[in-house]
Amino acid sequence: MSLPPGFLDELRTRSSLTQVVGRKVMWDARKSNQGKGDMWAPCPFHQEKSASFHVDDRKGFYYCFGCHAKGDAISFVRETENVGFMEAVEILAREAGMPMPARDPAAVQKADRRGQLAEVMEQAVRFFRLNLQTANAAAARAYLDRRGLDQTALERWEIGFAPDAWQALWEHLRGKGIAEDLIVGAGLAKPSQKGGKPYDTFRGRIMFPIRDPRGRCIAFGGRAMDPADKAKYLNSPETELFDKGRSLYNQGPARSAAGKGLPLIVAEGYMDVIALASGGFDAAVAPLGTAVTETQLQMLWRIAPEPIVALDGDAAGLRAAMRMIDLALPLLEAGNSLRFALMPEGKDPDDLIRADGPGAVQAVLDRALPMVQLLWQRETEGRVFDSPERKAALDKALREKIGLIRDPSIRAHYGQEIKNLRWTLFNARQRPNAGGARRAWALRGAPMPPTAGTKASLLVSAGDGAQDSLREAVILAAVIATPGIAAEFDTGLENLACRNPDHARLRDLVLQNCDNPEGLRVAIDAALGPEPLENLFAQRHVAITPCVRNPGDIEMARMTVSEELAKMRASAGLLDEIAEAAQDLTGTANEAVTWRLSEATKARNSALMGFHEDKTEYDTGANGARINRDERSAFDALLDRITYTKPQK
Repeated sequence: MSLPPGFLDELRTRSSLTQVVGRKVMWDARKSNQGKGDMWAPCPFHQEKSASFHVDDRKGFYYCFGCHAKGDAISFVRETENVGFMEAVEILAREAGMPMPARDPAAVQKADRRGQLAEVMEQAVRFFRLNLQTANAAAARAYLDRRGLDQTALERWEIGFAPDAWQALWEHLRGKGIAEDLIVGAGLAKPSQKGGKPYDTFRGRIMFPIRDPRGRCIAFGGRAMDPADKAKYLNSPETELFDKGRSLYNQGPARSAAGKGLPLIVAEGYMDVIALASGGFDAAVAPLGTAVTETQLQMLWRIAPEPIVALDGDAAGLRAAMRMIDLALPLLEAGNSLRFALMPEGKDPDDLIRADGPGAVQAVLDRALPMVQLLWQRETEGRVFDSPERKAALDKALREKIGLIRDPSIRAHYGQEIKNLRWTLFNARQRPNAGGARRAWALRGAPMPPTAGTKASLLVSAGDGAQDSLREAVILAAVIATPGIAAEFDTGLENLACRNPDHARLRDLVLQNCDNPEGLRVAIDAALGPEPLENLFAQRHVAITPCVRNPGDIEMARMTVSEELAKMRASAGLLDEIAEAAQDLTGTANEAVTWRLSEATKARNSALMGFHEDKTEYDTGANGARINRDERSAFDALLDRITYTKPQK
C-alpha cells in the first residue's frame, strides 16, 4: 500500500514519541527533563539497570547507548509490537486520530492472497506433524531420537514428516477444498512437466517449519531420509511469502531471547539451532541453506550489535567465516560487528552439545574471536614472510581489505590493530630468564636492571600508558569541571583509550551528555555515585590544574584540553614512527628513516612545550638575567612613590 506524500510526516508530528515509548518503559526521573522532551529510561530492547535509553521528543528519535538501538515512533512500534511497517502506521494513526488513506484495491488483493497462502502453510504443518506419528515415519522417528529430540522438542519445533509419495500432500489439501493455484503458490507442489497433476515438493523428508518474526509459517526445510538423495536438505522455493535471503530460521524466538540478555548465535542449520536451544542458548538462528546475505546481516544487527557466528570446525566452516568477513567489512558501524566461534575440528554445535554438554559450547563462545583477528589469521596462517616481497604482498592484501570499511573511525582502528599484529609477527623476541639476564648484566659490568624497589613510582609501575593515563585524568577533570566545552572535543574524547575503568565510564557519560552539559554531574552521580569523581579530582596532578581550580574559566579549560589531546596524539605518532622505523631498519638503512624520526620527535617536543607563544617582553639586567619589562616598570614606579627621609641625630 502506498501512502500519499506528507502523510508520514504529519503522523510523526502528531505522535508523541515520549507517549509511545512510555507505554513500554519507566522513565528515570533524575535524568529526564519532561519540559524539554529529554527523557531517559532503561532500554526496552536489552536487559540493563542504568538508564541509557534516550528519547528526544522534539526531534522524534530514540537511541540506546548500550545496544545502539535507534529509530522513530514507527520503528519503535514495529520492534516492540512485532508488526510490519503498515501495521505500525495504522496503530499510530489510530492513536493520533488520523484516518488511514483509502487502500489500493490491488494491494488489498495481494494482502488477502498472502493471508490465504499463510493458511495453506498452516494446513501443511498439521499434515506433516500427523504423518510423523504414522508407521511410514518409523525411520524418521528413530533418526530424530538418535539426534536427541524428545517429544517436547518435536512439539516445540513442530517437526513433521512428508510421506514418500508423489501427491500425498496435494490430495490432502485438495480434499479440504484448497485451490490448486494456492497449493502451487505456497511452494508445496510443482507443476508436472508431462501434463499430469502437480506433484509434492517434499517427499520422504523430515520437515522443519520456517516462521517469520510474526510467527507465520512461510516455508519449510526438509531433511532427506534417503542417503542417496541428491539434496540432503531442501528448502521451499521462493514465493510471495518466502524470500530465502531475507529470512532466518527461529528469528522471532531468538529476538525475544536476545532482548533478555542472551547472546545471539548464528549457526549453520536447523539441527544446530535446535541443539543450541535445548542447551539453553535460545537466541540462536540460522540462514536457510545459503551464505549469509547483506539483508540477513542487517537483520542480525537489529537483534544484537555483535552476533557470534558459530561455525563448524572444518574447512567449509572457515570458508563460510571468511565470506561473512568480506560481506561485513563495508557495512561495519560503531557498535556493530561480528565475533567468530570456531567449533573443534570435525564438530558442529549439535555434535558438541550432545557429546560434551552446554558447558563445552559456552567455552567455545567465550573464546570467540573478533573479526579483525580472523581477518589477520586468513592472510597469515600457514604462510612464511621471509622476504620483503612477501611482507609487501601481505601489506597490500590487508590494505585492500581495510579499505573496504566505509566508516573512517572503524577503518582507523582496524589499521592500528593490524599494525600491532604485524609488529608482533615480525618483531617478537624470546625473553631471557630473569636470573640469566641479571648475571649477563653483571658480567658486562653494566648497571643492574631495576629492582622491585625502583618500580614503586606511578610512572614506572603503570608502564607505557602511565603518561596517557595522567593526561586522560586532566582532560576528563577539565571537561567535567567545565561541561560546556564537551561537545567541542567529542571526537578527541571518543579516541581516549582509558585503560582505567573509572576513566572509561566517566568518558562514556561525558559523551552521552554532550548535548545536556547542565545534567552531566547529575548523570555521573546517578550512574556511578560520588566516588569516581572524588577520586579523579583528588589526584595531585588534577588538583593543581588551573581550570580545575577555577571551573568557570572556559578559555583556560579549552586550552588545557586541546593541549593535552595534542600531546597524546604527538606521543602516539612518535611511538608509531619508532615502531615502523625499527621494522624498516631490519632491511637496508637510509636517511628517510632518520628524517621521519626527527620530524616525529620535533612534533612531540613542540606539543609538550605547548602551542601558545610567550609574548612577554624582557629587559636584560646587569647580571645578564632576563627581567619582565612590565614587572620592572611597576617596581620602578613603586620606588618613585616612596619618600626617603634621613633620620635626625
